[in-house]
Amino acid sequence: MRYKNILTQDVKFSGIGLHTGKIVNVLLRAGEVGAGIKFERTDLNNATFSADVSLVTTTQRGTTLESNGASVSTIEHLMAALNALHIEDVIVSLDGPEIPIMDGSSAGFVNHLLESKLEKHESTKEVYVITEPFTFFDNNTGSEYAVYPSDTFELNTILKFSEETLGEMVASMKTKDEFIDKIAKCRTFVFLTEIEKLFDHGLIKGGDLDNAVVIVDKIMDHEEVKRLQIKLDKPNVTVGENGVLTHTKMHFHNEPARHKLLDLLGDLTLMGRDIQGKIVATKPGHTSNVALAKILKAKYLEQKRNAGRPVYDPNATPVMSLEDIKGYLPHRYPFLLVDKVIEISSTHIVAVKNVTSNESFFQGHFPGNPIFPGVFQMEALAQTGGILALTTVVEDKGQWDTYFLKMDNVKFKAKVLPGDTLILKMELMSPIRRGIIQMMGTAYVGNKLVSEGELTAQIVKRQND
Repeated sequence: MRYKNILTQDVKFSGIGLHTGKIVNVLLRAGEVGAGIKFERTDLNNATFSADVSLVTTTQRGTTLESNGASVSTIEHLMAALNALHIEDVIVSLDGPEIPIMDGSSAGFVNHLLESKLEKHESTKEVYVITEPFTFFDNNTGSEYAVYPSDTFELNTILKFSEETLGEMVASMKTKDEFIDKIAKCRTFVFLTEIEKLFDHGLIKGGDLDNAVVIVDKIMDHEEVKRLQIKLDKPNVTVGENGVLTHTKMHFHNEPARHKLLDLLGDLTLMGRDIQGKIVATKPGHTSNVALAKILKAKYLEQKRNAGRPVYDPNATPVMSLEDIKGYLPHRYPFLLVDKVIEISSTHIVAVKNVTSNESFFQGHFPGNPIFPGVFQMEALAQTGGILALTTVVEDKGQWDTYFLKMDNVKFKAKVLPGDTLILKMELMSPIRRGIIQMMGTAYVGNKLVSEGELTAQIVKRQND
C-alpha cells in the first residue's frame, strides 16, 4: 500500500529569504484530502494557489510560482522535504514572497516536519508509471535527462566541474527513505565568481557562508584572499584543498551533486503526482528541471487519457451483433449508427461504427470532401449509451427508449472519414436514478481520440400504437 503522512499539528518556523534578505514567517497546516500542496500569502489578503508546474514564472537561482499577482520564491527545498516525507496535502502560509533559505538545504524543513507527529494514511496521490524510456536535452542550459521505466522511484545526478576545482561527481537516491540521511542536509552551492554578479542583480541579499557552499573557480593570490576576507567579513576564511572556502566545509565529497538531486526532487514535486521510474540528470538546474516536470506531466495526462482507450480486435466475436442491437434500439437505416458491441458491463459499453462512403449524408457533407458530421458522432455515442441503459435497468426488451436531454463539454478533436472504424465508448458518470442516466462518451479512430462529451438521457416507456 502506498502511504502519505498527514500533519497532526501546525508547523511554524521563520527565517531570512535568500534573495530578499527579509525575515519571513511560515505556517504549515494540514490541507483537505486530495487537495495537494497549496501556498497562501497572508500578507496579500490570503491569496492562495496550488504548487503546480504550470504556475512557474522564473527559475533564476530558485523556483518561483505566481498566480494573479501573488508569488512565492525559493520553494524547492521545502518541496523536496514534503515529497520525501510523503506529505501530500498541506497549506503553506507565509507573510512574504520567499521561503526562508535556512541553511541552504532541506534539513531544517525535515526536522520541523518530523517534530509535528506525522500520521500515516493511505495515499491519494496519482502515480505516473513511466513505461517507455526517453531523453530530454535542454539546448539553452546544456542539461540532459534520461528517463527509464523502473519498479521504484530513483534519481541520479551527474555534475562535471573543471579538474582545477571538484572534477566530476555523481549522486543517487534509490528510494525516498534515503533522503533524510543522505540528501536533506546537502546545501546549495555557488561559484565564487558568481557572487558579485548576484549581488549586482539584487539577489542573495540573505546569502551567507553559513547557507551555501562556495566553490572557488579561479586562482587567488594572497592579496585577493585578504580582500575576500574583508568583503565577506570573515577574517579566517581561506581556500581549502578541495576547492571550496574553508568556512563551508562539505558534508560529503559530492555534496553539490547531492544538492542538485535535492533540487530536482523539489522541482518534480510540482507535477502533483508521484513518479515510478528512474531519472538520470546530467548538469541539472531549475530551468531544465521545470521543463522536464512539464514534459512528465504532459506524458502522464496522455497516459491517463489512453488508459481507458478501448482496443478493437476485428477478429473477436462481438458481444452484440447488428440484429441484437435492433432488439434494443428503434433506429433503422439510414439512422442506425452502431454496427456491433464489443464490450459491455454494468458501468460501460464499447461499440463500433464502420464509416463507409455509402452513408447518405456524404452527398452533401461535403461533395468532394466527405466528413462524418460531428453531430452524428454524438448520435452514435448516444445510441451506444442507449444500449447500455436499456440492457442495465429494463427487462422487457423492446418496450423502452432513451431520449437524450443534453450534451455538455462536447469537443471534436479530429476528422472522421470514409473507411474509418469509429470506436464508441460510453461510461456511467453516476448511478442511474429515476430513469436519468449520465454518461461520459469518447470516440476513437485507432488510438486517436476524435470526439468526446458528457451526455444525459432519460429512459422512457415506449408508446406502442
